Amino acid sequence: MTTAIGHSPTAPLSSLWSALPPEYAIPDNPSSLAEACEYCCRLARSHYENFSVASWFLPQGLRQHFFNVYAYCRISDDLGDEVGDTATSLLLLDQWQQELDACYDGHPRHPVFVALAETVRKFEIPKQEFVDLLTAFRQDQRVTRYETFNDLLGYCRYSANPVGHLVLYLCGYRDTERQLLSDYTCTALQLANFWQDVSADFAKGRIYLPLEDLRRFHVGEAVIFDNENTAAFREMLKFEVARAREWFTQGMPLIAKVDRALAIDIELFSRGGQEILNAIERQDYAVLGRRPAISKPRKLALVARAALGKLR
Repeated sequence: MTTAIGHSPTAPLSSLWSALPPEYAIPDNPSSLAEACEYCCRLARSHYENFSVASWFLPQGLRQHFFNVYAYCRISDDLGDEVGDTATSLLLLDQWQQELDACYDGHPRHPVFVALAETVRKFEIPKQEFVDLLTAFRQDQRVTRYETFNDLLGYCRYSANPVGHLVLYLCGYRDTERQLLSDYTCTALQLANFWQDVSADFAKGRIYLPLEDLRRFHVGEAVIFDNENTAAFREMLKFEVARAREWFTQGMPLIAKVDRALAIDIELFSRGGQEILNAIERQDYAVLGRRPAISKPRKLALVARAALGKLR
């Protein structure tokens, strides 16, 4: 694996947050629970339209808790991806984990953790699930290449799978069987995003395509750098897309093992991930310089299908 090396920032810790939206910074004094909940709701609804769509199908009593978890994931991700300096990101992630520790110790300051503390208490969520996500975001600062597919799966174990576990905890499921099925779906979603964003990730210095596969299909990094959708590259991506489809298939039995409200959300996200793979396929796997996207009519069709399932 190749590591990304940054330079130690000289600015005081309090100013490191300046690279991010002002509302992300850790305040001196904690907000009220009501203010914290509103903060998380606003962040969730303004940052990710697919999350807002999915939340339509959640029971009313769970929506705020999903907003709280999403807000944690959103800011954690931005600390890793939006700062622009490896050393600064790592320091901010350390500060963020200190707030996570404070959340579990009963004295958080950041509104995300003030709200999340209530969610953690009610659903008895282990701290390790949140810690694992931070492990992935730290890894993104240090590791820019993955030698084997198994190495990549190891990354997904931290970057994607904890999200599925958190959703299951919120819906009252704590067993290993459902968590394993969720892992298949979450990893498949992560892989679909990787294959969709090869050029965008490369612009950040990262390649998630396993190096063993680049060698197997005789694809050099220069092909990605030059946005050359060669026959060899497209053949390799066809192989990767088929592999992601297998992981979606392995996760589908989870839909029948949860209640209807959660089943609709799982199906919506699973079908959405598979639509990304379909979009890649429609472009004949030529994703370099042309990010495949799901058209608005297809998105609406997915939502309509999910809504019909809810009505039934």
